[in-house]
Amino acid sequence: MPATARQFEIIGAPFDGAATLGYPGSRYAPDRIRQQLGWITQRVEAGSVFSLETGELHDAPLIIDGGDADIVAHDVLTTLERTSARIARSVRSGNVPILLGGDDCFLYAGTKGLHDATDGTVGVIHFDAHLDVMDRNEQQGTHSQSSGMRRSLELDRARTEHSIQVGLRHFNFPSSRAYLESGGLARITAAEFDRSGTAAVVERILERTAGADHVHLSFDIDAIDPAHAPGAGALEPGGITSRQAIDTIMALAPHCDSFAVTEVNPMTDHQDMTATLAAYLCYYFAVFGQRHSDD
Repeated sequence: MPATARQFEIIGAPFDGAATLGYPGSRYAPDRIRQQLGWITQRVEAGSVFSLETGELHDAPLIIDGGDADIVAHDVLTTLERTSARIARSVRSGNVPILLGGDDCFLYAGTKGLHDATDGTVGVIHFDAHLDVMDRNEQQGTHSQSSGMRRSLELDRARTEHSIQVGLRHFNFPSSRAYLESGGLARITAAEFDRSGTAAVVERILERTAGADHVHLSFDIDAIDPAHAPGAGALEPGGITSRQAIDTIMALAPHCDSFAVTEVNPMTDHQDMTATLAAYLCYYFAVFGQRHSDD
């Protein structure tokens, strides 16, 4: 018998209290992304949607809106704990959560939610211009937008050897290099992505995550070049293109158990360009992730 299509649950995280550096404003992103998703999903007819990418009719994905996580505006740690518990509840209900940030502290909440709701090992695919492996500093503490990957990989069953970062560029702290070298965390820079091409990058990512029982895919929108995504928490030129991002999500979706889009910033966006792109990433994830690769 064919596998049952997966159901996807939208969960908002309207919080940017951990964005102590960069532009605040990502707290407004969940509603703007939802609005743009509405424009996309109105094209569904009789349970199907026509993909111009494939030339085929696809079953419209089953997407429900679970509302927002119960965040606390002044309390990062409580917000992360409540959001990860909300993600875990979604997974235990048989859904595939799609988390709409908020700043990139939610990389950790997304990973923890999947980790806590499942048995076995967890790998993380992290798209970002930045490393997010800061341990702590005076300005940001320990659970800011700069520490999500490090905190994620400290979870009991999270596996560095099955995790990878994609879209990295420019400069970072020497202490972050020391962490990467000692831990063996794999990375693909934006320049490498461009030289290698999308197909080769997808192959490398899937080879890396193949040994994990579950995979969380987290996409900080600043992995994409600001020419394509001007509404981000930080603007780093030289990123991947919107085309590369969409094609990569299409290929990775069947292999992932949860998804997050973070750092979309309506306060700096231009005519909802970035919120629209984020909505498309979510919808491509749902359309092409309806059947898990293990089914």
